[in-house]
Amino acid sequence: MLLAIDVGNTNAKFALFQGTELLARWRIATDDRRTADEYMVWLDQLLRIEGHDRADVDAVIISTVVPRALHNLQLLAHKYFGVEALVAGREPVSWGIALKVDEPRSVGADRAVNAIAAQAVEPERDKLVISFGTATTLDHIGPDGAYLGGIIAPGVNLSLEALVTAAAKLPRIAIEAPPSASVIGRTTESQMLIGVYWGYVAMMEGLIARMKAEIGKPLTVIATGGLAALFQEQAHLFDRVEPDLTLNGLMHLHAQRGATI
Repeated sequence: MLLAIDVGNTNAKFALFQGTELLARWRIATDDRRTADEYMVWLDQLLRIEGHDRADVDAVIISTVVPRALHNLQLLAHKYFGVEALVAGREPVSWGIALKVDEPRSVGADRAVNAIAAQAVEPERDKLVISFGTATTLDHIGPDGAYLGGIIAPGVNLSLEALVTAAAKLPRIAIEAPPSASVIGRTTESQMLIGVYWGYVAMMEGLIARMKAEIGKPLTVIATGGLAALFQEQAHLFDRVEPDLTLNGLMHLHAQRGATI
């Protein structure tokens, strides 16, 4: 079985694959100080709950945008699973897709892995992948799977945190879809929620429309990331929501090496 690990700025996601089938997934807050031993104590219990054992894992692949977290995850693979972890984007696991941008080395591992997964989902046309994480990214993927560039915007929670931090009298609120389509709030909390949620919807509408106009060809809009479900009710924004896009991309990347899992 393959253990795929995707480390974002906010959360690290772990998934267990048998072939192309995702058997289980888990999430933990990203902490670059977490040791291999701490990861294993947490992961061992979760594996057992799902009816698996650490001996079932015979391959590990890691994608990370937090470089300092990598060493302890590599140690986790070596010490507890007896394998050398593959690292997405590093030999012998090259991307296998063209990064057609001015600075290909600066493309985040998560965005490249999403491109690989998006190509598997929609192999014959242009794709626009929107990932809702710490940052919100919009990426153009060509019909051949090439990464062609995109946009980086502040994430939903990051925007809300900046608002609360900068304005002393504003309360902390949970981000959720407002109860109605009204954009006139009657309380401070409802006005904040409207501003963040509908403001984000308007930003998505504008950016998607501009990218579609610039690309000038039919494309499939794919949403992923922890907060994608928050905007799922806005069906006009996306053609499909793929919550496990990055993890599936890691599975496909591993499979491209001709490895068995």
